[in-house]
Amino acid sequence: MNRGALIVAAACVLATPACASAPAQQAATAAAPASYLDHAAIQALADTVPPAPVEGSAAALADIAASDRLRALEDTDRWMLATRHAEVRPALALSHFDCALGFRVTAEDSPRLVSILERVLHDANEAAELAKARAFRPRPVATDPERPSCQVVSAAGRASPSYPSGSATVGAAYGEVFAALAPDHAAEAGRIGHEIAVSRMVCGMHYPSDVAEGESLGRAAFRQIAATPAFEADAIVARQEIARARLAGLTSPACAAERAALATPLP
Repeated sequence: MNRGALIVAAACVLATPACASAPAQQAATAAAPASYLDHAAIQALADTVPPAPVEGSAAALADIAASDRLRALEDTDRWMLATRHAEVRPALALSHFDCALGFRVTAEDSPRLVSILERVLHDANEAAELAKARAFRPRPVATDPERPSCQVVSAAGRASPSYPSGSATVGAAYGEVFAALAPDHAAEAGRIGHEIAVSRMVCGMHYPSDVAEGESLGRAAFRQIAATPAFEADAIVARQEIARARLAGLTSPACAAERAALATPLP
């Protein structure tokens, strides 16, 4: 199978910032964006996350077994897609949804959409981090230091908490954003948000329960975000940006490879 399109896209996650355009680099390095939600609301979201499975429990052992089975996907097309999905910075993460939408939405032409994702990233990730702070669960790549990850991960990254998955939280929230802004592609956008979460298990960075609770948290965060006047105002402009992108009709060359990767059954 020709994996070229996915390999090129995945390489941008592992290589230099030159893979991004100048505006994307600026967005990625800018100061932390404003929130849609205040700290109390984010803390309340974090407080809804149940405790992680107790070490040695049936649920924890099932997590470990499922994670071990996923090692069969190392160096496959699904692994390469997981590498690409590891990039959740807004200006670059837009491309994850190109195939779901059926057209490309670029950061240069969609500054309000990027701004929305920046604020959603802040709120969703902060909720996950607050939940992680309550108790430490090691990552699969920490439990087995020899286990490869589909992304470059430092020693500190391996040693950081696993539950709930922050990237799964963010990915699910992004999927909900695109579903709300392009409702004719809501199911497809929601699926990509889910697949970004699944990719964290494929990467060996999280266990299934980390990802499941992260997704639930991301969807809950977006429900609150969507009810804010600030999001409603931003959404009007972002829908106009998406409409212009639809008319431009640019498409991604990676869609055939993405479809093949997503067709890979999980072991």
